[in-house]
Amino acid sequence: MSAVRWGRGAAGFGRALWPAGTPGLLAEEGALGGVWGCKRSSTASPCEQDRRKDWGHAELLEVLKARVRQLQAEGMAEVTVKRVAKRVAVARAPEAGGAQPPRQAPAGAKGAGAKGAAATLSSRWAQKLDSDQQLMEKRKQRLEGKLQKHVEKGAWQKQLRLEPRLLSRKLASQLQHWEQGAPRSPWEEQLAQLLQEAPHRLSSEAAAAPADRGPESRLEGQQQRLLSFFECCLLTGHLPLAHHVLVTHHSKSQQQRLLTLSMYNMVMLGWARQGSFKELTYVFFMLKDAGLAPDLQSYAAALQCMGRLDQDAGTIRRCLKQMAQDGLQLQGLFTAVPLSAEERAELLRAVRKAKPAFTPPRPPVPPPQVNTSPLLREIYAKDPAVSYPRLHLSLKELQGLFQQQLRVEMATTITVESVEKVPLLTKEVLHARKTLAGLRTRWRTALYRELQETKESEAHAAREGRLSLFPYLCLLSEKEVVRMLLQTLQALPAQGESLLFLAHELGLRVFKRKQLRNEVQELEQRYSKYLHLLASDTQVAEPCLPRQHWEALGVPEAPHEQPWPMSVVVQLGKQLAEVLVRAAQMPSSLAAPRSPGTLIPVLYHVYSFRSFRQIGILKPHPAFTQLLETAAERTLTFESTDVPMLCPPLPWTSPHSGAFLLSPTKMMRSVEGSQQHQLLLERCPPAELHGALDALTQLGNCAWRVNGRVLDLVLQLFADKGCPRLGVPAPPSEAPRPPEGRRAPSRCLLPEVSPAEKAEMRRELARRLKVAREMQSLRADALYRLSLARHLRHRVFWLPHNMDFRGRTYPCSPHFNHLGSDLARALLEFAQGRPLGPHGLNWLKIHLVNLTGLKKRESLQARRDYADELMEDILDSADRPMTGRKWWMEADEPWQALACCMEIARAVRAPDPAAYVSHFPVHQDGSCNGLQHYAALGRDSVGAASVNLLPSDLPQDVYSEVAAQVEVFRRQDAEQGVQVAQVLEGFISRKVVKQTVMTVVYGVTRYGGRLQIEKRLREIHDFPQDFVWEASHYLVRQVFNSLQEMFSGTRSIQRWLTESARLISHTGSAVEWVTPLGIPIIQPYHRDSKVMIKGGLQSLTFSSSVDTSQKPNTLKQKNGFPPNFIHSLDSSHMMLTALHCYRKGLTFVSVHDCFWTHAADVAVMNQVCREQFVRLHSQPILHNLSRFLIERFCSDPRTSKSIWVSRLMDTLLSVPKTGTFNLEQVKHSTYFFS
Repeated sequence: MSAVRWGRGAAGFGRALWPAGTPGLLAEEGALGGVWGCKRSSTASPCEQDRRKDWGHAELLEVLKARVRQLQAEGMAEVTVKRVAKRVAVARAPEAGGAQPPRQAPAGAKGAGAKGAAATLSSRWAQKLDSDQQLMEKRKQRLEGKLQKHVEKGAWQKQLRLEPRLLSRKLASQLQHWEQGAPRSPWEEQLAQLLQEAPHRLSSEAAAAPADRGPESRLEGQQQRLLSFFECCLLTGHLPLAHHVLVTHHSKSQQQRLLTLSMYNMVMLGWARQGSFKELTYVFFMLKDAGLAPDLQSYAAALQCMGRLDQDAGTIRRCLKQMAQDGLQLQGLFTAVPLSAEERAELLRAVRKAKPAFTPPRPPVPPPQVNTSPLLREIYAKDPAVSYPRLHLSLKELQGLFQQQLRVEMATTITVESVEKVPLLTKEVLHARKTLAGLRTRWRTALYRELQETKESEAHAAREGRLSLFPYLCLLSEKEVVRMLLQTLQALPAQGESLLFLAHELGLRVFKRKQLRNEVQELEQRYSKYLHLLASDTQVAEPCLPRQHWEALGVPEAPHEQPWPMSVVVQLGKQLAEVLVRAAQMPSSLAAPRSPGTLIPVLYHVYSFRSFRQIGILKPHPAFTQLLETAAERTLTFESTDVPMLCPPLPWTSPHSGAFLLSPTKMMRSVEGSQQHQLLLERCPPAELHGALDALTQLGNCAWRVNGRVLDLVLQLFADKGCPRLGVPAPPSEAPRPPEGRRAPSRCLLPEVSPAEKAEMRRELARRLKVAREMQSLRADALYRLSLARHLRHRVFWLPHNMDFRGRTYPCSPHFNHLGSDLARALLEFAQGRPLGPHGLNWLKIHLVNLTGLKKRESLQARRDYADELMEDILDSADRPMTGRKWWMEADEPWQALACCMEIARAVRAPDPAAYVSHFPVHQDGSCNGLQHYAALGRDSVGAASVNLLPSDLPQDVYSEVAAQVEVFRRQDAEQGVQVAQVLEGFISRKVVKQTVMTVVYGVTRYGGRLQIEKRLREIHDFPQDFVWEASHYLVRQVFNSLQEMFSGTRSIQRWLTESARLISHTGSAVEWVTPLGIPIIQPYHRDSKVMIKGGLQSLTFSSSVDTSQKPNTLKQKNGFPPNFIHSLDSSHMMLTALHCYRKGLTFVSVHDCFWTHAADVAVMNQVCREQFVRLHSQPILHNLSRFLIERFCSDPRTSKSIWVSRLMDTLLSVPKTGTFNLEQVKHSTYFFS
C-alpha cells in the first residue's frame, strides 16, 4: 500500500533530441527510454525481445520438421510432407532476408492428404506450422517497421529546423547572404555585427507587447508554459528541440509576442554550453528580429561560447565594446549573472583574451544588512552574553543523522511498515501475494512499453513545433515513473478517486522530484561546519542565529525554480494516469473463476455525482481490491518531503532556500502555478525578511521524539476496531452497510414504492455512503500518522516549517506533526528535556486541568488545588489507563490528558521532582486571540476586559459572556411570544456559541455561523429537531448582535477593512499590505478562469482563482481582508515571541495562538509573550496600513481621477478612532495567555 495520494522506444525521434554525452545514459535520464542505451530499465530491450522470440520460433520449426520426417517414415502421404516442407522453407525465409508469400498446395494433393489417420494428424501439424508462419510474418513486419524508424533517426535531426524564419526581409536576406558566404565571413564576425546593430532598447510596440517585461513580468498562460517547456528541454538535453520550437514560434507574429528575452537567453545559454556558435548566432538573429536588446545574460552566453571555441581576440573586443556602448558593465557578467564554476571559467577565458589584465571581481560580500524594524532591533543587536540553545546531540551524532536524511532524500521515497493488523500467512494470503507479485511484473513491462510509446507520440508533436509533454516525460527515469505509477495504483481507494485529483497529484510529484539538486559533496562539507553551531560538544567564535552562521559560510544561493502552470501539471498527470489505465490489466479469471483467461482492465473510468457535480473517477476493479485485501501487504510509501527530517533542517536564507537538504521548498506555500507571492517576496529587500526567515528556522530546529507509552495504547485500540469517542477511527468493516429489507436500495425500482419513500431511501443511502467515506478517510489519516510514529520511535526527528500567504506557520510534514488533533499532539514530546525546577510540576498540574476543560473560570491556584484533589485519579490513569477508573477519558483532550497524567506520575514519584527531567510540552492558549488583537487595535476597554487583556483575579470567558448576552435577548423575545425563543429555553450554552464567536473575527458569515450553530444543536439529544433550522437562524442573529454591543470598536475596524478592500478590488487590484515584521502579503483571490485539458479518457475542466490576468474577486477580497489581516498580526506576535524565546535559550513551538515550551520555562515564555504583544500593538498599525494602501493604490496620476480611487482615498484617510485602553496593563494580565 502507498501513502502517496497517493517496450517501445521513441525510435521515431532523432538524435537531435538526445542529450549530449554517452548514449548509455539515456535510460537513466529518462530521455527516450532504454532501447539503444547500455543502461536499460528492463532486462532486454523490446527489439531484442522480439528477435529472441523469432529465434525461438525458428527452433520450434526445426523441431516440427523433425516430427514431419518421423511421420513420413511411418508412411505418411508424400504430398503432405512436401506441403510441410514448403511451409518450413517459408518460415525460414526471414533468416535469409527474404519474405515470400505462402504458396497454396495443389487441390489434388490436399485431397490425398486427407485420407487416413496419418493424413489427419499431418493436417493438424501443417495447420500449426501455417499459424506459426503467419505469426512470424506479422512479427517480422513489426520488426522491419522498427528498424525503418531506426534508419530514419538520423533524418529526423535534419527535420528539426535550426535556421530561423525571420519576419524582417532585410534581416532574412542578410542571414541568407552570410550563410552563403560563410567561408569568407565567419559566424563570429556576423555575431559582432549583429550586436552592433541590435536595438539599444525595445521599440515602443515591443515595449507595449507582452514580449518581455523583465523579471517582474507575470508570465501567465502560454508564456509561463513556454518558459517551463524550454527549461525542461535544457534539463533533459533536448536543446535542438527547444531551438526548433523557438524558431516555430518566432516565425509567426502572433506567437512571437509570447516570447520573452529570458526565453531567447535560455536557448542561447544552451548552445553556448555546447560551443555551438552558429546556432547561437541564429538566436541572436531572432532576438534582433523581435526588436529586443541583448542583456548581460545574452552577452555572457556569447562570450562563454567564444571561450569554449578559443576565438580570436578581435571578435571578443568588438563584443565587449558593444556591451559597454549598451551601458552594461563587464563586472556585471561575473556578479549579476548566475553561472556555474565551469561557465564562469570559460567566460573569464574569453574576456582575458581581449583584456589579459582583467581580474574578475570577487563574489560580492553583501554589506551587513540589518533589519530596520523597531520590533526586531533587540533580536539583531550584538550581545556577547546571549546564549542560544544547543541540541543535546554531539557533532558525530548529528553528522550520522545528516547521512541518513541524505539517503532518504536521494531515494525520493521512504517505505515504512504499516500498523495494520498482520494477518496469518494462510494459503490464501500467500497465493494472493504471489498473484500480486506476478501482476506487478507484467505491469512494469507494460508500463515501460506504454511510456515509451507515449514519448514517441509526444516527440512527433514536438517535431511539429507544438508544446508537447515530451521533455516533461523525460525528466524522470522510466524506472522512477513506473514505480510512482504502481504506488498510485496501490493507494487508490476502493470507491475510486477523481481523475482531476489524481492528475494533479501525479503532475506535482514529477515537478517536485525533478527539482532535486545534486551538490551532495559540497553540501556535506558546509553542513558539517554549520553543525558546529548546534552540536552539544562544539563551539563557535561568537553566538549568532543559524541563518547568520550559514550565510557566513559563503553558501551560494540556490537557483530559483520556475513554477509550472497548473495546466501543465494537470495535463502531465492526466497523461501518466492514462498510461496507468492502459497498462494495468489482469486476467478475467480473478473476477470470474470460470471465465476465459482474457485480460481486463484493473482501472475503470466512470462518472459519478459528488456535491451535485458530475466528475470522472478512476475506480479499481472489485476483484483487484479484494486481491489487495486478501494479500494484506503491510507497507506504506511516502515522499521524502512528506515525512519529518532525521537531521536539523537547513536554515531559511531566502524565499526559496531552506528546510530540506536536496528538495527545494518554498518559504511561502501557494497554489501551484501562482507567482504573485513569490514575486512580492523577491522584490522585497532581503533584510526585511530576516524576521520571518529566522522564526521559521527556529521553529524547525526544535527536536522531537515519539511518546512511546501513548503510542502503544493507541495502537492497541487501532488494531481492536478503534474507538471513535477517543479519536481512534474504526476500520471500514465497522462502517454502516446499505439498508436491507424494506429500505433496501433495490426497492426503489418497484412500482408500488411511492416517490416520497424513494426519496427517503436515497437520502438514507447517501447518508450511509457519506459516513463510510468519512470513516475511511479518518482511518487512512490515522494509519499514516501511527505508522510514521512507530517508524520514528526511538529516533530524534525535526519538523521543518514554512508559512502561508498570511504569514501563519505550518510544518512541511503533512501526516505527522503537532498541528493535528488531540491524538496527534499526544504522540509528540520534546527530544531535549529540562529539569522541572521549583515551579515546573505546578505548571504540569495546571496544564492537565486546562486539558480537561474544567475550571476555565477559576484561578491558577484553584486549578492546582483541583489537580491535587484528583491526584489519586491522575495516578490511576497513569498506571492503569485501560483497566482502571479511566478518569482521563472524560477530558476534553483525553490523550493529551493521559500523557500529562503519566508525566505527573513520573515527576511526583521521582526522588526530587524539581530535578526530574521533563520532555513534556506545556501549552499556553490565547483567550480568543482574534478578539484580543481587535481590542488592542481599537484600544477598546470593554472588549479588552472580555478577552483578558486587563489584569483580573479570575479569567474572563468571552464565550460565556456572549452566551449570557444571547440569553438576555432570548428571554426578552420569549416574553413577547416569539416561539423559537421559547423553544430555546435552557439550551443556550457556552458550547453552542463558542465556535461562532471564535470565528466571527476571522470573517465567518451569518450563513457559516448558522451552520456551526445548527451542528451544535443537532448534538443536543433533548432539543426538538424540527426547530433546528429556525433556531440556528435566530441564534446566529443574536450572537452577531451581542458581539456588536460588546465589541463596538472591533466591528468598526472590521467594517473599515472590509470597505477598503471592496474599493481596492473595484480599482482592479488585489489587496496588498506588509506585516509589522516586513512580510509582503497579497490576497490571491481573482475571478475564476476556466482551464480545459482536452482528449484522452475525458476532458478535464478546472477553475483557477490565482490567475492574476483576471480581475479580482471583489466578494472574496472584501470578506477575506479582515480575517487575513488579523492572521498576519497573530503570526507576527508568534514570530516575535519565538525569536525572543530563542534568544533566552528556551525551546519554543506554536500552533498559531497556542504556544508550547517546557514546564520549567512557562513563566519566562508568558513574560515574553505579553511584552511582545504590547510592543507589537504599540506600533501605529492601522495608520501604517492606511499610509501603505494610499501609496500603493492612490498615488498613480493616471488613475487619480477614477471615482473608485477617490472613494478609496476618502475611506483610507478615515482611520477608525481608538479608545482609551492602556496597553501596558497587558503585561500584568495573568490570563492573557494561560
